[in-house]
Amino acid sequence: MPFWCEMNTDIRPKVKRIAIVGPECSGKTALAMELAQHYRTAWVPEYARTYLNSLDRPYTPDDLLIIARGQLKWEDELIQQASGLLICDTNLLVIKIWSEFKYGSCHPEIIGLMRGRHYDLHLLTHPDIPWEDDPQREHPDKRDLLFSIYRREIIRLGVSFAEIYGSGESRIKKACKAIDFLLLNKD
Repeated sequence: MPFWCEMNTDIRPKVKRIAIVGPECSGKTALAMELAQHYRTAWVPEYARTYLNSLDRPYTPDDLLIIARGQLKWEDELIQQASGLLICDTNLLVIKIWSEFKYGSCHPEIIGLMRGRHYDLHLLTHPDIPWEDDPQREHPDKRDLLFSIYRREIIRLGVSFAEIYGSGESRIKKACKAIDFLLLNKD
């Protein structure tokens, strides 16, 4: 067999995954869109929004498992369009924390799927921007509590993260600084 048949022909560089996490209405989607534009890459919207908008009933814990699978499917599809970075507007950590907060537990498959997915950096968004009412948002008075849960869980997991706070351009600059540091310190 010729030596070139054994070589890996996939010369595409590894795509770094950036997960934006935090309590509801803390600027995750706006930040994801801005970062994707800045880095000229793909971003993964929050699957839960699309799914919940299609329901004609209140969601249940079983729906959260469907949402988790859908989120990962979108990531797997959109990574093909990514240019070195994939910006994810949420990940399964968000679904896990929300499930535990709302229902007191999380489906074991969600936890297993979460453990099986690696992100190179988590951007943890502070809820220090004004609340915007939305039918899918439930707890305007619990954002600080939820933020502390996110922070504690990220520290417990031992994953790389940066806290993003402030408003407007300040948030974007903080996020870009963390991402640029990641990109400069390649494996």
